[in-house]
Amino acid sequence: METLEFIGVLEREGGLLADAAAAAGPDAAVPTCPGWRVRDLLRHIGTVHRWAASHVAEGHAEPRSPDPLPELDGDALVTWYQEGHRRLVEVLRAAPADVRCWTFMPAPSPLAFWARRQAHETAVHRVDAESALGGARRTPGVLAPLTPEFAADGIDELLRGFHAGDRSRVRSDPPRVLRVRTVDTGQVWTVRISADPPVTDDSATGPADCELSGPAETLYLTLWNRLPLSGVSLSGDASSAALWRELSSV
Repeated sequence: METLEFIGVLEREGGLLADAAAAAGPDAAVPTCPGWRVRDLLRHIGTVHRWAASHVAEGHAEPRSPDPLPELDGDALVTWYQEGHRRLVEVLRAAPADVRCWTFMPAPSPLAFWARRQAHETAVHRVDAESALGGARRTPGVLAPLTPEFAADGIDELLRGFHAGDRSRVRSDPPRVLRVRTVDTGQVWTVRISADPPVTDDSATGPADCELSGPAETLYLTLWNRLPLSGVSLSGDASSAALWRELSSV
């Protein structure tokens, strides 16, 4: 996907998130984020949007600390969230292709990184906001589907980005191999889990202890622990999938 496409997804998903949060209300529990209420979700994602925008707009070469979470609530909190989301979209659209700033995962450019990362950050949290509506998101895409292309990209970012670094808690001794296969986009990822950070490639051959397969959107939300494992096809050693479930939270 191109950078402008990610910005378009960010704009759409952020609007859907605001709609779902306003409909659910600030006191509603967020089942996909145990312990959170909608107000916690809005304060978190609104702060992240402002944090991301500041790196691009101000050209920070080093990571800056996020602003404190706001004390706002109710309609004022929704409005504050919408303002930060709109600002992020505007900053990314206006930024030059060669903008230089800090990033925390490999990418073709800082602008490509922030557009992609914030699109996925917002899409996953949109699903969280929808979960507060009382189960409307039990089936992927009920309210607004994620495209297979975008969901598959999110799987790639999760496996090759977040879980390629030392901060990933996904470890196993003895080693295990987990394979992930999308049935709609035809992509495959093989994740080698050991005492070191996981190593992922796009090979489709060789033995695997466990394979998860299904539509890209379902796998994306399952690997992000937003849907249960029962929604995808599982073959092989179920304990390898359970290990992912237990240790992969970001």
